[in-house]
Amino acid sequence: MCGIAGVYSTTPLNSSVFERGEQVLNSMQHRGPNHKAYFKDTHTILCHTRLAIIDTNESANQPFSDASGRYLIVFNGEIFNFRELRNSLTDIGITFSTQSDTEVLLNLYISEGSNCLSKLNGFFSFCIYDTQHNSLFAATDRYGVKPFYYTFQNNHFVFSSELKALEIFNPQNEIDKLSLRTYLHLNYIPQPYSIYENVFKLEPGKYLCIENSTLIKNTYYSLKKQNKKTPPTPFNEAKQKVKELLEDAVKIRLVSDVPLGCFLSGGIDSSIITALAAKNTSKLKTFSVEFKNQPFFNETEYALAVSKMHQTEHTVISVDNDKVSEAFQKVLDNLSEPFADSSAIAVYVLCHEVKKHVTVALSGDGADELFAGYLKHQAEYKIQNLHLAEKFSTLLLPFLKLLPKSRNNSFTNKIRQATKLAQSIHLTTQDRYWQWAGNNYPVEKLLSPSYFTPKQEEVFVKNRKNNYLPHLNHAGFNEILLADQQMVLPGDMLTKVDRMSMANSVEVRTPFLDYRLVDFVNSLPAHYKLNRHQRKIILTETFKEILPPAVYLRSKKGFEIPLHFWLTHILKEKVQNEWLNTKEIENENIFNVPEIKKIKQKLFSFNPENTPAIAWAIIVFRYWHKKNYSNA
Repeated sequence: MCGIAGVYSTTPLNSSVFERGEQVLNSMQHRGPNHKAYFKDTHTILCHTRLAIIDTNESANQPFSDASGRYLIVFNGEIFNFRELRNSLTDIGITFSTQSDTEVLLNLYISEGSNCLSKLNGFFSFCIYDTQHNSLFAATDRYGVKPFYYTFQNNHFVFSSELKALEIFNPQNEIDKLSLRTYLHLNYIPQPYSIYENVFKLEPGKYLCIENSTLIKNTYYSLKKQNKKTPPTPFNEAKQKVKELLEDAVKIRLVSDVPLGCFLSGGIDSSIITALAAKNTSKLKTFSVEFKNQPFFNETEYALAVSKMHQTEHTVISVDNDKVSEAFQKVLDNLSEPFADSSAIAVYVLCHEVKKHVTVALSGDGADELFAGYLKHQAEYKIQNLHLAEKFSTLLLPFLKLLPKSRNNSFTNKIRQATKLAQSIHLTTQDRYWQWAGNNYPVEKLLSPSYFTPKQEEVFVKNRKNNYLPHLNHAGFNEILLADQQMVLPGDMLTKVDRMSMANSVEVRTPFLDYRLVDFVNSLPAHYKLNRHQRKIILTETFKEILPPAVYLRSKKGFEIPLHFWLTHILKEKVQNEWLNTKEIENENIFNVPEIKKIKQKLFSFNPENTPAIAWAIIVFRYWHKKNYSNA
């Protein structure tokens, strides 16, 4: 795991670009604290900061060149099948000077070009420079685990792992107002867009080539849909296949030359990964987060049950009120692009403490999007298969609207969920998906009409919202999961883990996103994954024998935090006087001040509904904006 950045031009670069190399390296130091360096020639500068995981020797440092010196690579990620690939390259006469996966990847590309991508099992973003042809090749992994920002303007191609590095090379970027509108609804900005105009994210499963001032982008991998014309794999055979694939996915991700452990929240996904890892690792270190005095958000008992069953060395990381303010500030400081999934705060605290024990951690990310693990999945299934109970819920809607709704406790959370279901039954599949994917709030009222006009709102609906979800109307349930894998997984879940883990120099590996497992699970019919009463059916049935009953029998509990309590109690003064200071907001002329006042009032009321999430989204954007535009 590392940080990469660079500039490439078909014409000679200005000397001022090279002078920024050291500054770029320093901005990515958290992504790679073990070594930093850059390569430069008249047309190119390639920067790399290294978090050493495989072959920690200096000979594997980057930028890395082949034996001839013609090709150079900067690489962020891990290739888990690099030993097999190395053997195949050795068989055709290629020799190696290191034990690193970087050298294998570079030589595989030299041997096979873009065809090498389909042979890689891992997560990555990388860039390869051909000094002889003065050309560039870049690629990202299949599911968007590792980020790759880029812009191509005036024959200058600039790329980076994080926006703040790109900004050093390419300053004076303008805010993309359509991206801001998207962010305020989703809490993140899905690829290919970023918060800046003309700055993009290379989508999962894509690669690009630049030669002779021309950029060409291609697809090497696409998510596979279920083929309904062929009979599905019988359920018991499918169970066995899932078991074999996930066991191997975990096993190959245990290869590391530095200490390794597992995140263990107590949910079924991280519990399965922990159980499988413990079979291959003695005294496996596991970690969970505990929210002191917040029982509704606390899952420690389940994590401890799994740890006891598999004899792991478990550490409970306690988040008390004293840590909250510091964690919020650290998260805000580490975001180079607005991102408001509030569970990032818990992930940051987790990774900060984990780094004291291990450098690599396995996680259960990706399972919900593959196996239908979210509550919204079951709600969608019920709407697509309406019973009397769902039809009756629409009649209760006027009554439900009068009841308090929040995520603070079980009762108000159930009222919140029932209201969302009743409000969404008569929507199209696409509109319902969009509503459930984002903040349940009329976001179109948030921005000042002078900043974001009604005409721009029309463009947003036509060119952004509809483009994100083009195939969802009249879609079957597996298409809902594919939409999650295409948008929510890379845009939200994997971004959260990458930014918060890398802020603490921790590598997180995701066995559920082994492409062999993903392709197989996506080929299975929806009823293998959920019904009206159960989610993740095949996953639970496959692995329940290695889990405590309390874990696989309990309801899904997302990795949530007591955001409302923290904003309205521990951070109350900051929220009222600094983060949501209406006088400052009025001077900025971005947000609609009367609407902000309504949000503040409701946030501190008995019935906050979804205002904690939208308040946090506004806070994150304003903090980012002030940091980047205060001197503009």
